[in-house]
Amino acid sequence: MTPDLNTEEGRAAYRRELRRVAWPIRWGGLGLIVLGALLALGVRYSVAGLDNGVMTFAYGCLAVGWALVLAAIFMRTQHHKRRLREGL
Repeated sequence: MTPDLNTEEGRAAYRRELRRVAWPIRWGGLGLIVLGALLALGVRYSVAGLDNGVMTFAYGCLAVGWALVLAAIFMRTQHHKRRLREGL
């Protein structure tokens, strides 16, 4: 069923639907990005005895986090294209 984009209620419902697409992946990626950034800052300022060995893990968290966020964006875009194509 094609989303009703002619009314304000229909557009709001479709925005809510799009927000739910890949929600756990998007938030998981954001969490990994924040964790990686905090670990990198902890190494930089020698917080809690973190040494350079943790930096590899921090970079890994950042890389995987960004990969998850980009995957979620791709999934959301594909969902949007598929939903709008249903109306054709």
